[in-house]
Amino acid sequence: MQLPDVDGIITADQIAETGAAIASEQLSSGMIPWFTDGHADPWNHVEAAMALAVAGYRSEAEAAYAWLVSKQRDDGAWHQYYLADRVEQDKLDANCVAYIATGTLHHYLLTGDRGFLETMWPVVDRAIEFVLALQQPRGEIRWARHSDGTPWSFALLTGSSSICHSLRAAIRLAEEVGQERPSWELSAAQLAHVIRTDPSAFAPKDRWAMDWYYPVLSGARHGDDGIARLAEGYDTFVMDGRGVRCVSDRPWVTAAETCECALAYLTVGDTVTARKLFGWAQAARTDGGHYYTGTVYPQEVQFPAGETSTYTAAAIILAADSMSGATSASRLLSDHALLPELIDLDAIDEPSLD
Repeated sequence: MQLPDVDGIITADQIAETGAAIASEQLSSGMIPWFTDGHADPWNHVEAAMALAVAGYRSEAEAAYAWLVSKQRDDGAWHQYYLADRVEQDKLDANCVAYIATGTLHHYLLTGDRGFLETMWPVVDRAIEFVLALQQPRGEIRWARHSDGTPWSFALLTGSSSICHSLRAAIRLAEEVGQERPSWELSAAQLAHVIRTDPSAFAPKDRWAMDWYYPVLSGARHGDDGIARLAEGYDTFVMDGRGVRCVSDRPWVTAAETCECALAYLTVGDTVTARKLFGWAQAARTDGGHYYTGTVYPQEVQFPAGETSTYTAAAIILAADSMSGATSASRLLSDHALLPELIDLDAIDEPSLD
């Protein structure tokens, strides 16, 4: 399998080294913690599994998915944080639960393995049903449930945006296995519509960069609308020559968010800005192919102190694949034409009262 290679920024050998760095943190159970002796969450665990597969670690990636299957609750969800031997935080985060659909589609596109798809389909089906039970009449999806089933009272724009992409991935998976889920298609359309049109549906998180670029990265805001959205926040969140601030009022740059923002620019066809951002993210690279989680400027101090993280390394690999087109799954995070088209609710005629 061809490994990603982004000319002038990162080589295939460096991608292989970063894949090995992620694999070195994986536990024998298949769980991929953020770092040695750290916790894992389902979203970043799936992100790392996708990156492992791209880097040629297919068996390790499949072990990661098997671990998730073993931990799925009867209601289709996973807890928010796991340690090696127990649940650390028992909240049920809807976005974390939904991301299994993106990971499953990614692995299927990469490998063409029907057996994997058929094994994972019931897992995805249960997970998406759990998530959609949190959808509100306007279309937004509440952030989480307590482990006893009590829902949180608000929705998050970043989380709902990521769910929008995962939901479309789930619809594609349903098509692949010969299932019809028209209710999912309507839910995805309602979710995208509220993301585009009604900021009041979400808890205010304007300080956070992810609320700026995730509606574009997810495909809910695209074309000229997506371009305008990115232009609105660029000067607020991007530190020239450094990367993307985690929050607008602090000089904290994270490599993962810089890579995700680069993918958002790819989705609207701005490869120049995408390459620039991705190049800046390489300043976080360390010996052995690991990546520091974040850096504070102008001191250039790593935060948390000295921390390298598997999810940051994963973001590097997946962004490199999207930019290079190296694998058959490379377009999943940057070209939404690969996913089922969203129903345009504005184009649906109101029923006649005659």
